[in-house]
Amino acid sequence: MLPAITVRQADGSELALPALAGRPVLVNLWATWCAPCVTEMPMLDELAQDGLRVVTISQDLTGEEAVGPFFAERNFEQLEPWLDPDNALATHYAGGVLPMSIYYDANGQELWRLLGDLDWTSEEAAALLAEADGS
Repeated sequence: MLPAITVRQADGSELALPALAGRPVLVNLWATWCAPCVTEMPMLDELAQDGLRVVTISQDLTGEEAVGPFFAERNFEQLEPWLDPDNALATHYAGGVLPMSIYYDANGQELWRLLGDLDWTSEEAAALLAEADGS
């Protein structure tokens, strides 16, 4: 199930991950220092523009100090700068590999987890997402 963890933005906005239940969601753990993560971000923004809820959560220990300028330099239309400076999610998922993407169904149940990067415009990505949606 979606973990009982709350992430934040620099402005103090909070998102309790269980609140994401209700529609499918792709949670992506990333960091500004992770080259494959940076490569994925525009593709994830495009996925979000196509209607999939995509929640990117930075694992940068410096939080807003790193993420703020990163987002300021890019014009993401859908992605939001969620922060997890304590790395609670990395601990929860027992993962040290970034990027990490976890797909949850509308009930908040994890359907699959991907460690490492993916070309989100590829047929492989389309097949993963279609399989999760039951298409």
